[in-house]
Amino acid sequence: MTLLNRSKPFLLLIGFFSANLLLWVCEASVVSSGDFNKDFFVTSSPTHINTTNDGRARTLKLDQESGASFSSMQTFLFGQIDMKIKLIPGSSQGTVVAYYMSSDQQNRDEIDFEFLGNVNGQPYIVQTNVYANGIDNREERIHLWFDPTKNFHTYSILWNIHQIVFMVDQVPIRLYRNHAEKGVAYPKLQPLSVKASLWNGESWATRGGRDKIDWSKGPFVASFGDYKMDACVWNKGNPSLCNGENNENWWNKNEFSSLTRVQKRWFKWVRKYHLIYDYCEDYGRFNNKLPMECSLPKY
Repeated sequence: MTLLNRSKPFLLLIGFFSANLLLWVCEASVVSSGDFNKDFFVTSSPTHINTTNDGRARTLKLDQESGASFSSMQTFLFGQIDMKIKLIPGSSQGTVVAYYMSSDQQNRDEIDFEFLGNVNGQPYIVQTNVYANGIDNREERIHLWFDPTKNFHTYSILWNIHQIVFMVDQVPIRLYRNHAEKGVAYPKLQPLSVKASLWNGESWATRGGRDKIDWSKGPFVASFGDYKMDACVWNKGNPSLCNGENNENWWNKNEFSSLTRVQKRWFKWVRKYHLIYDYCEDYGRFNNKLPMECSLPKY
């Protein structure tokens, strides 16, 4: 099942040569080599990071000394990022594995996946969040419908001029639309780098901080596998180079301005059966004045 069908534009072309020519143009936006050593640099605790000799896989370790993190060499403005991750097995309460995009500015833009550790046997929680111009408070949480510690699964961020889509194995779990014309902040000007980290979040991550890390179960290891960064590389501070709707910036095309019918069905399924927290339903948190985007269409 392919929910985001990148090959759809090619079906309108006639002839083998034309199809292959367009494929070549679109692939020009692919900037990842598949080698962690070439595309990323270590940002903290290199002794807690292990990368295979071919650079195709990487692990992060958390112990009582420290966690670890890495970041992409390039920064991007719009595109799609896919990362295969296998989460910490067993009793991982209090730990946080983060995979996200961030601008590292004081008024930063940021698009977050955070995987909140659990007591052995309990379902993993995925928290997503969006920072726009330094403001966040847009958390959503879901329970995953599989055990993410047994195998690698693909976690994706589609970020374009229309919307941000968080996906798990191509199933959309969260949407954040561009309603900037209505006064809602949207990440669209600051270039973002791709980051990953493993850290001690026991003050809040599991049951509001009631379940602390059991260090006797450590060290805790999260694994990262195949990834793809198909995105517009930030170039000389000119956002117009990434805003275009052309073959190279395929993600900005109109067909990616909303979900497909199949994607909408999957999205509704996630919301019905797996959503456990939505900031847009938390009236108490916002004193009965929900953020503006909560009253606007998601797609």
